[in-house]
Parts: sequence; C-alpha cells; structure tokens
Amino acid sequence: MRRSVKFRLIFLLSAIVCYSLGFQFLPQSLEAAYSQILLVGFSTLYFILLPFIYWFCIIKVGEQRLWKMLLILSLSSLMARFSFPVEIAMYFEFIAWLRYPIIAVLLAFQLFLMTSIIKALWQARSLSGDPRVHILDTYQEQDDKKRSLALVMASEPASWYYAIPYLSRKHVSAITCLALRSASRWHWLLMALGTFVLAAVVFMLISPWSELVAIIVASFISYSVVMVTANYRISRYFSVYGHADKLIINNSVWGFISINIEDIDSVELDRYLRKDDKEGLHFGYGDSSNIKLSFNRPQTYFGGLGQLTEQVDVIDMQVAEPQVLAEFIDKHLAKHATRDLADQGRKVQDTQDIPLSVMT
Repeated sequence: MRRSVKFRLIFLLSAIVCYSLGFQFLPQSLEAAYSQILLVGFSTLYFILLPFIYWFCIIKVGEQRLWKMLLILSLSSLMARFSFPVEIAMYFEFIAWLRYPIIAVLLAFQLFLMTSIIKALWQARSLSGDPRVHILDTYQEQDDKKRSLALVMASEPASWYYAIPYLSRKHVSAITCLALRSASRWHWLLMALGTFVLAAVVFMLISPWSELVAIIVASFISYSVVMVTANYRISRYFSVYGHADKLIINNSVWGFISINIEDIDSVELDRYLRKDDKEGLHFGYGDSSNIKLSFNRPQTYFGGLGQLTEQVDVIDMQVAEPQVLAEFIDKHLAKHATRDLADQGRKVQDTQDIPLSVMT
C-alpha cells in the first residue's frame, strides 16, 4: 500500500473515531458533570487535532491544495452542530440558517448540472474517448480549482457515456486490458445488487423519520448503479487505449492518467514484485506487474474521480498483453522521432534557401 493511501486511511479512521466518540460522550447540556472538560476536549479534537491530521495526511503527504482545509473545518462545524451541548450547538446554528440558500444554490446547480449533462451527452455521440480526457485537454492550463470542478462536471457524462454502449460506440479500441476485478461480470452483478439492497435498507431506516428524505436518499443510492455499470465497462473494454498522441490508462472509473507518449522514457517487460516498491503506483490486481513505464517528466494521476492528484515518475501494470502495449508505444515514439527529423530537415532546407546579402 502506498504511503499516500495509508495516510488517507489514517485520517479517515481518525475522523470516524473522533466524531463517534463525540456523539457518544458529549453531554446534551452544560449542566451535566464534567461537561465543560468534555466540551474543551472534543472542541480540541474537532477543530485543532483533526484539521492538523487532515493537513498532514491529505495536504502535505497527499500533496493537495491548501484550500481543501475548508472541507474538514466545514465537516467539524456540522458535527459540532449535532453533537455539542445545546448551549454551544446553537452557535453552529448558522449551518441550519444557511440551509435555505444552500438548498436554492443546490437546486440551481442541479438544474445547471442536468443541462450540462444533457448537452454533454448529446455532444458525446461524436467523441472517440473519455469525456474526462477531452475536459482535461481543454483545462490542462487552468488552475487546480477550475480543473477539479471541470473533472467533477465531466464525471457524470463520463459515467453515462461508458454505461450506455450506444454512446461509447465510437470509442477507440483498447490496446490491451488491465487485470481488474471490476472487469468481471460477477463483480458487476454483485455491485449492482448490493446497490439496490443498500437503497432498500436505507429507505426502511429513514422512512419512519421522513418518507420524503428516505425517497431522495434511496434514489441517489440507486442512481449510482450507472457508475457501477460504467466501472464495469471501462474495466472490461477501455482500461488502456491511445488518444491522439496520448496513452490513457483507466484504473476503473475511479482514477485515470493521461500520458503524453513522447514523455515515456522507457518501457520494460518483466515480472516486478510490488512488495519491493510499496510506494509505487501499481495498476491491476495481484502481487506483481508485467510492464513498467518510466517518464522523462512527472505525470499526473487523477484519483478519487479526479479530485486526488499525484505526480508520478514511474508506473507498473499487470496487463493482458504487455508486448502489444510495448509495441504500440515504440511505434508512436518512432513516428514522433521521424516527424521531428523531418521538421528539422525542412528548417535546414529553409535556412539554405534564404539568399545571403553582402553589405558593402
């Protein structure tokens, strides 16, 4: 397991433990015994310790942007609103006050999202690759916030694009396939059934409190079957393919990397044990890889549906046909080298054709 993933899990477990303890031990009123001591302790956990853990594990180790600290501060404020004593929780009532403008913004955003989805789906008829890759090509020179938002917006059309075979019928053929469990039909069937079962359980748990909320939450969970289907079809049919002068690697639907083929420094075919390189970026399941790509400049891997980025210099993969992938890369590198030589030849010829002027 890579270092960045370990630290993400450390933060996740820390947050679950801290918030769970808060709901368990914080009193409902300040009049209870030891209430002030508990309040000070959990305030420190919520707003000092957890943000520090988030900064270290996610921002520093994961090399994320500092503005993402707003996420953990907002989450801690929400947890404080529902777990702190009544006398203190009222000061976090601003979250409740903001619910109406937030709902209005969310509805407007949902309308905009649906409009963009319909528009993107219509445009996707002529696409030959992942909509996220087209978005990345468009926003590659933009700052992190714009690119992150663009990838979020592209994730929804991408899910529909891959989930519906008709929309992805013009997709370029795969070079080879990663060895992914999600490429199995049984895996897709179990995930789809699990999604509907979870939606039913959530509906039964929430409906006694609010049937409307139960319908909304269950609908959102059921809706994720689109992503489950997209995950299956990406893993099975489109995990490794070429797009223009790029090599696209889809680590299921959750992460992808777009590599300029000319940035590939070397391709090595061998059996690489992953336990020897626990910090490396590995694609495909198993304890070993059969192909390794090294780059002459860092490449960006987009994980977490494009929101968690990592800079990598080397990746190794377990693919079905490593030799075919190596030949594809070598062919494109040779073509690129030939094109460069031709360009240099034309420049030399143009230089020789320029008449010399003699100053007298």
